[in-house]
Parts: sequence; C-alpha cells; structure tokens
Amino acid sequence: MEHNEKDILIKVEKITMNYRMPTQKVDSLKEFVIRFLKGQLKYKDFNVLNNVSLNIYRGESVAIVGRNGAGKSTLLRIIAGIIPPTAGKVTINGTMVPMLHIGAGFDYDATGKENVFLNGAILGYTKKEMLEKYDEIVKFAELEDFMEVPIKNYSAGMTARLGFAIAVNSKPDIIIVDEVLAVGDAKFSAKCRDKMKELQQSGVTFVIVSHSKAAVKMLCERAVFIKNRKIYIDGDIDTVYAEYEK
Repeated sequence: MEHNEKDILIKVEKITMNYRMPTQKVDSLKEFVIRFLKGQLKYKDFNVLNNVSLNIYRGESVAIVGRNGAGKSTLLRIIAGIIPPTAGKVTINGTMVPMLHIGAGFDYDATGKENVFLNGAILGYTKKEMLEKYDEIVKFAELEDFMEVPIKNYSAGMTARLGFAIAVNSKPDIIIVDEVLAVGDAKFSAKCRDKMKELQQSGVTFVIVSHSKAAVKMLCERAVFIKNRKIYIDGDIDTVYAEYEK
C-alpha cells in the first residue's frame, strides 16, 4: 500500500538503547552504595537495540516479534515515552494510550470510579469528556457493582478489565499493547479482541507485542522481526512469521 508522509503516526529514527550492567556481584544495597561512593563499581554497557528505524502509518496494526530478550518490550517502552533511548528519537503524531502494564496508572486506594477520571486526566481528557464516556467504560468492563470499591480490593482480572475499558473507550489515535491480551478470562479476551478489531476498522493504529500468534494474526497485517538488536525483516505478517518460526 502506498503511504503518504503526513500519514506517519509513529516515526522511529536511529534508536539505540544501552543498559549499564555492574560487572561484579553486589550482595546488598549498603555494599552497592559504599562501592558507588568510592568509585569502585565497574560497569559494562549492554546493547539492546542498535540503530533501529521504522515508520508506522495511520490505521496500521503492527506486531513486533522476536525471541525473549530481543528488545521488543524495550522498543515499545521507548515508543510510549516511558524510557528515553540512548541515541535516536521517536516522533508521535496523535494521541496515544500505552497498555504496557494494566493498572500502572491506577491509584489503588481510590475507587474504580475515581480511577476512571484520574486515568482520563493522565490521557489528557477533561472531567466532562470522561463523564460522557463513563457509562460505556463501566458497561464494557462489566464492573457495574464495583465502581465505588477501592481498586486494591479488585482481582487482577477486574483491574485489567477496567484498564482496558478506559483505554479503548478513550478512542486515541494509537494504542500500544504488550501482552495484556492474555489477561482475564477467555470470554473477556475475545470481547477485547472484537473491540480492537472495531477500533482498527475506525482507523486506530495498534502496535502489539504478544506471544499469542492467533491474536496477532487476527489483528495485524504487518510484522517487524527484531533479531540481533536490529530489524531483521519488516513485512506482511505471514512472510515475517515464516522467517521467525524457522
């Protein structure tokens, strides 16, 4: 498909990511601090991503695939603005909801209802806008009887349902998803995938990391295979998976 430059929603330019790893084993925080203050800690840089560039266009759904430790989740966190890269830059054109860790933006002492408005504010919505979305969010999450209950009393599945409901009903331009499709029961997971399909058809862009090949193939037409810290292959989902599964 031909793409226009102005349709680029995510522009990743020459991203490199290094982590600093201590070369000696340090047994306690006290020992770490003492060595640190004395300048006795030795490090080596561990390269996770090396000179990675890609464009993701409006309305695309793109899967990021690779072995464990390949840098998939690191790339998602850089795109989401959670961690800065060592070098390179990411440009985002549009509103984005990162679903990298469901419940990450929740105040666990606050109620479900309070968290809807708190999360809405984090995503840049006014209280009035969230009031208009509130009933739809509660219905989707299937938590009608629990919205006045503090989140700390929710199960992991209930927290995931509320987090997902807020994310998909805020209707952003871009949704970043890391393994959250696996959370909750099978019926709710199917409902989530149906909702994502509906959003995709309305033009929402998805970037997904998931170990569920079935979920990825249902949602994505394009995949990016990360290998040896670089993009090894970027193409249609069947071609990339054939190479990935070799």
